[in-house]
Amino acid sequence: MKIKELLTYLEEICPLNYQESYDNCGLQMGDTEKNVTGVLLCLDCTEDVLKEAQKLKYNLVIAHHPVIFSPIKKLTGRTYSERTVIYAIKNDICIYAMHTNLDNIQTGVNHKIAEKIGLKNLSILAPRKGILRKLATFCPTNSATKVREALFAAGAGRIGNYDECSFNTEGIGTFRAGENANPHVGAKNQQHHEKEEKIEVIYPSHIEKKLLQALLKAHPYEEVAYDIYPLENSHPQVGSGMVGELNEPMNEKDFFASLKKNMKLSSIRYTPFTGKKVKKVAVCGGSGAFLLPNALSAGADAFVTADFKYHQFFDAEGHILIADIGHYESEQFTPEIVYKLIKEKFTTFAAQISKTSTNPVNYF
Repeated sequence: MKIKELLTYLEEICPLNYQESYDNCGLQMGDTEKNVTGVLLCLDCTEDVLKEAQKLKYNLVIAHHPVIFSPIKKLTGRTYSERTVIYAIKNDICIYAMHTNLDNIQTGVNHKIAEKIGLKNLSILAPRKGILRKLATFCPTNSATKVREALFAAGAGRIGNYDECSFNTEGIGTFRAGENANPHVGAKNQQHHEKEEKIEVIYPSHIEKKLLQALLKAHPYEEVAYDIYPLENSHPQVGSGMVGELNEPMNEKDFFASLKKNMKLSSIRYTPFTGKKVKKVAVCGGSGAFLLPNALSAGADAFVTADFKYHQFFDAEGHILIADIGHYESEQFTPEIVYKLIKEKFTTFAAQISKTSTNPVNYF
């Protein structure tokens, strides 16, 4: 199997347009036309990780954090990212990053944290806008079922836990076929009235090309009429952070003890205890301070994340318990997500989670 086939599959689940504007997800370097010899999964791609891949004779490394995040203007080997890039090029290893696009899917990084600490009734903390669009098309009534089914098969009409969603209205379409036309109905040079259905479906923007191909293939008309509308609706299954509930309320000390055990923590930075029971918990892998207002609005009793700055702890105002567990620690189980995705699709594929620790932070 070629590397690009594997990456195409992963991008169907974690589309690149789900990443944040500042990010650099996707292929970092390498030839995707080569056959995959194996894939090593990691949080950070470093020289040591590449050496591990080389020892295993794997030619693809999939990392959570992009090794090329800011522009690299020189390749002198002075920084870890430059050395990593040089090593990958010399040894013909592809590097691919699944970062905020993996954060933002419903079954991604934050779902993994929620799973580890035992949350249920999960929902996205800050659903993303600007992803959804609406397609409206017009076709003869007797072809409407075929066109709808083609649109559904291409991925349109999925809203939350429902699929095959559409809105349909009947009307009369008019057209006049020109001399060089080959009309499905009607005659050349004569205005024709046809009973038609207007079919409207919602879809995520990353499937637009596939959706239009399905529409044009299924539609009987020589010239297919359709409209595309950008939507301001939030996507309920795409966005930052996650919020859920514990099976039973816990006092704050017991919650911390459970959190340390389940997330394999040596320490937690936290705000003063509020004295309340912890039932509803918000989580965000990595730097999540920007989501504190969302956690408060969701009524969370605790917010588990990382990288809070000193003054940001004051923003809890005694209303919520902030638990800063560390950036690496909050995302350490991320490779498990990608491993599961690969093994579910390719049962005999050589995939392995890196044994190299890349945490640059130590605790004394």
